[in-house]
Amino acid sequence: MSISSISGADRVMAIRAQILERNAALQKAAQVGGNAAPATNDAASGAGNSFAATLNAALKQVNASQSAAQQASEAYERGETVDVAQVMLARQKASVAFEATLQARNKLLSAYKDIMSMPV
Repeated sequence: MSISSISGADRVMAIRAQILERNAALQKAAQVGGNAAPATNDAASGAGNSFAATLNAALKQVNASQSAAQQASEAYERGETVDVAQVMLARQKASVAFEATLQARNKLLSAYKDIMSMPV
């Protein structure tokens, strides 16, 4: 019984470590995006334009990271001198960026549904 509980505890600690790593990566991405947001808010006259511009820029960054990961993977598959660690790092960056975008989309849809279901 103690052996299975130790392996279960190890799995929980491994999952916890993954969550903490992803949280740190998301916070870092939010800080990078957060630094650019005030400039667009001050420059734009309307809140809708700055939100759309910020969202568009974030989607372009996610697309760029996915393209870079794809190019690195293809270069590695062709046998070019590409470090496998760089390929895996690029793929993980793209994965984290996509997950963050997906979570933001889910939150936006949830907020929209909540607003639409409010009685007038």
